[in-house]
Amino acid sequence: MGKSFYDLTVWQRAIEMATLIYQMTDAFPKSEIYGMTSQMRRAAVSVASNIAEGAGRGSKAEFRQFLVVARGSNCELQTQLVIASNLGMGPQDRIETAKSLSHEVGRMLNGLMASISPAGGR
Repeated sequence: MGKSFYDLTVWQRAIEMATLIYQMTDAFPKSEIYGMTSQMRRAAVSVASNIAEGAGRGSKAEFRQFLVVARGSNCELQTQLVIASNLGMGPQDRIETAKSLSHEVGRMLNGLMASISPAGGR
């Protein structure tokens, strides 16, 4: 595919987002360790992991498919952030920062997907 996934800005931002999610969920109630904390961490890690795995595949079509999965995980995380915010589960400033970062990652994923599509579309 050319570039290493380490060079992809979207992967770097996804790593930043996953790190923030881990730090943020440390403040969640301990009763949520197997609930929201676990779900959010898995979704955030999935975004970066799927970008990396897709970049390591042999074709643009495979890469794009993994980006689609990453986008789905990112949407899942956005939903969980809304729920966490509504329930007052963590520091609101960190939740808002995570929401903003997730939206940025989503836009970047959409742009990257469009750039590697045969027709340049979604």
